[in-house]
Amino acid sequence: MKTYELHVNGHLIQAQFNEQNIQNLFIPLLKKWTQMQKEKNQRLLILLAAPPGTGKTTLSLFLEHLSQYTPNVTPLQALGMDGFHYYQDYLDTHYITRDHQTICMKDVKGCPETFDINTLIEKIKAMQTSNIDFPIYDRVLHNPVEDQVHICQNIILLEGNYLLLDEDKWRDIHLLFDDSLFIEAPVSELEKRLIQRKMMGGTPHHLAKQFYENSDGVNVKRVLDHSLPAHIHLYENHHIYTQK
Repeated sequence: MKTYELHVNGHLIQAQFNEQNIQNLFIPLLKKWTQMQKEKNQRLLILLAAPPGTGKTTLSLFLEHLSQYTPNVTPLQALGMDGFHYYQDYLDTHYITRDHQTICMKDVKGCPETFDINTLIEKIKAMQTSNIDFPIYDRVLHNPVEDQVHICQNIILLEGNYLLLDEDKWRDIHLLFDDSLFIEAPVSELEKRLIQRKMMGGTPHHLAKQFYENSDGVNVKRVLDHSLPAHIHLYENHHIYTQK
């Protein structure tokens, strides 16, 4: 394993990647996308979808980093869809129906219904041909912040849990992209990571586990059970990636 420093959600983290994965999987992917972009002779859009806890944000930023230091590869720009969460005041006052129960959106923040999918689709269509500005999600403010990232590269990688979701409004998003990548991981490992992540924010273990059962775990199952097939399907276990 080799350690890299990456800025993830405003924090500098130490991310470890397997050298064999880098040489045999990630660099070939970057070269493939470079060739696809040259043949298209326009901006190339790639989506990366995965359930919560798979490290998709870290991987997308690592691919951005790797593309900047690999010879004969076109640099890519990594973006996340978290900036398209509805604002907190909207979540506080709107509801969804699940299992015949009415639930306030703030209690299931992060599920597909808590994203402004119409604005997301508009932005994806705009960035196909234009250098636009993209929102981010601020984890201190717990709200999106508009126009924080300027899109300027010829290859764009957009990551998010639901970009391949086979449900109304979501299922046609993949048609706006030139290539797609899906990451799968053991559910037991995702549960452990997501509970730990919640506890790192100061939540006691029993409440973190409850949140997983009511929110994160539901989203994990939804993504794994209801996603469209991707062009590239990776399986991640203990930070080692294999192609299915």
